[in-house]
Amino acid sequence: MKKLIYTIVFIGSFFLGTAQQTPADPQVEAISIDGATAHLGNGKVIENALIMFEGGKLTFVGSAMTKIARRGTVIKGDGKHVYPGFIAPNKSLGLVEVDAVRATNDQDEIGEMIPHVRSLIAYNAESQVVESMRPNGVLLGQITPKGGRISGTSSIVQFDAWNWEDAAIKVDDGIHMNWPTNFRKGRWWMGEPRGFLPNKEYAKQLEGVKHFFKNAAAYDNVGNSELNPAFAAMQGLFDGSKKLFINANDEKEIIDAITTAKENGIKDIVLVGGYHAYKVTDFLKKNNIPVLLQHTQSLPVFDDEDYDLPYKLPKLLTDAGILVALQNGDAANFQTRNLPFYAGQVVAQGLEKEKALQLITGNSAKILGIDDAYGTLEIGKSATLFISKGDALDMKGNKLTHAFIDGRSISLETHQTELWKRYMGKYDGK
Repeated sequence: MKKLIYTIVFIGSFFLGTAQQTPADPQVEAISIDGATAHLGNGKVIENALIMFEGGKLTFVGSAMTKIARRGTVIKGDGKHVYPGFIAPNKSLGLVEVDAVRATNDQDEIGEMIPHVRSLIAYNAESQVVESMRPNGVLLGQITPKGGRISGTSSIVQFDAWNWEDAAIKVDDGIHMNWPTNFRKGRWWMGEPRGFLPNKEYAKQLEGVKHFFKNAAAYDNVGNSELNPAFAAMQGLFDGSKKLFINANDEKEIIDAITTAKENGIKDIVLVGGYHAYKVTDFLKKNNIPVLLQHTQSLPVFDDEDYDLPYKLPKLLTDAGILVALQNGDAANFQTRNLPFYAGQVVAQGLEKEKALQLITGNSAKILGIDDAYGTLEIGKSATLFISKGDALDMKGNKLTHAFIDGRSISLETHQTELWKRYMGKYDGK
């Protein structure tokens, strides 16, 4: 019994002792950023810019040569760069703290069709992992459940809050599903050949999805005496108040997924992953489907594909006229901090730098449906932005000096920066 008590005390003290920084107070004084290069997140750049915000909203975005009085605290931005806060879609940030500790893992609930499971109420606003996003400029995220066929419902949060209620900026924005795979990897440990094999269960799994969609669509049209939480949660897909985020990669999977959803009256669809989306761009354009592409820093899936296919996918789709943003939902949560460097890698593949920036700012906001307030630096929008000493899409240049969420000046300290300072002090002292 004593061992159990000691274990509980140790675990509790560990998490309490490493909670994130105290959330910033609301903005009370106007702030002016004078002389920096402003990257607006919509493809435009203002050299020698003046950015002013008050009450959490941007009140001026323009040239520093404009004859206008600077208001409140003035931050000298000479030689620095200003960006909108980066947005991380399709992540389970705040739902998992330690992968090996089941009690801290709330990203995957029991069940195959569970659209009624809401990620927001499990979101830990004091997560150390969430805190570590901010020094790289990632200030917003779509908190997304994982697992099963229909994983649950996501919400969009900002990364400086006491609790999930304070963090939420868009509640229950979408439902996430994993489309059945047309091919699967051979289970060598069961005597199957290695490599990819046809999924013999695909047709059956597809029928299961269609059946669920049809029942969910019919649910609201009959007199139900008892609540069906799963079908009730799906109603937002049919009235357009929620988006359906479908994880699919193969050509057939993509076409089947979008066709099935459309045939069942689902209005707003986002393709997630989309590894072979470049092969069906005409189909995606015809159906007005945006794509949340997987991160660029990976190897090609098949041996006969271009070695640099994952690197250039965003440019291929952008050039084809598809609305594209970047996500890394299949990677560990801590790797979300690398989001700006995925965008930077696309620049090396020929995409203009400001278009690459849109992949993690303006485009992400449009796809998630928060572009009325976030994603770009425009008058009237939220003052969620940061100042970097250099190019924020480059590891060497991404060095933040200030960051703001809804005008609040947030801390850039994390458990990692504390450890860095501690051990740098140790070596400096020798």
